[in-house]
Amino acid sequence: MTDRTTLITVADDSGDLASHKLPVAILEAGPSAAFVWDEFFRGTLRNAHTRVAYSRAVRSLLGWLDTRGVSLTQVTPGIVGSYFDGLAGSVPTKKLALAAIRRFFDALVNRHVIFLNPAATVRGERYEMVEGKTPEIRPEQARTLLAAIDVRTPAGLRDRAIIATLIYTAARAGAVAGLRLKDLAHDGTQYSLRFAEKGGKQREIPVRHDLEGYLLAYLAVAVTDDQPKAAPLFRSLLRRTGAFTGKPMSGTDVWRMVKRRLKSAGLPAQICPHSFRVATVTDLLSQGVPLSDVQYLAGHADPRTTRLYDRRSRAVSRNLVERISI
Repeated sequence: MTDRTTLITVADDSGDLASHKLPVAILEAGPSAAFVWDEFFRGTLRNAHTRVAYSRAVRSLLGWLDTRGVSLTQVTPGIVGSYFDGLAGSVPTKKLALAAIRRFFDALVNRHVIFLNPAATVRGERYEMVEGKTPEIRPEQARTLLAAIDVRTPAGLRDRAIIATLIYTAARAGAVAGLRLKDLAHDGTQYSLRFAEKGGKQREIPVRHDLEGYLLAYLAVAVTDDQPKAAPLFRSLLRRTGAFTGKPMSGTDVWRMVKRRLKSAGLPAQICPHSFRVATVTDLLSQGVPLSDVQYLAGHADPRTTRLYDRRSRAVSRNLVERISI
């Protein structure tokens, strides 16, 4: 039996080398299980957010098993089902946890730590989302937001360019924050922006005329000729001086900036950077643009995901209930 206080020097789930306690069930299952843990969380999962979410889900199950004295080789589909019966949280959260646990047990099977995946046949609760939860920003609200930005300052020029990029490319805040100077390119006829999206996807979106003006006005005050092409396109500011730093804005920085600008413009607090994706998708679909074209602009692998951003159905249903004559 492995000592439950044993410490193994491994990289933790964020990738940093540290003295870190492996879950008891992994320690007791031996070196092969420890290898799978290291392989799965450090080698297989390349996305940091997925790594953290999956680690939380797997650790939760293994901790639950430890309190009941159940080892990895003793886990059955019924035990996994019992765990989910008592698991708190929303249905999407539980579905993510089940996906994480299935994949981890698959890794254990592949390395012959266990013979069968006990989570493979466990079914989660049914969940069907007809419409996304992200609040929409209406076109007139988006125009109000852009007009409310004071562009007499470098911060104003930057923030207008960022918000316009969110609107006119339907890109995510993280993808916009990750842009480099080289990602804004001119092919002799027009400018385009190349985005690095989720899942390693690359998208190139043409820059419309007004967005081009906003970007060039910002670059005129933010970028010098000697800056490398790998430098960030949207740079952070020193609060006291208002001068640009060499550091890029993060997705969180973009989120906070949009929230500040919304508040200054007197717009609803529930609107967020993702709201621009909803507005853009809805606006294009309402004009009869083919779903496949809008899907590509949004960077969705599945058209069903694009439909979740379409708010036209909600507008129709509101009109319908207003017609009730009671």
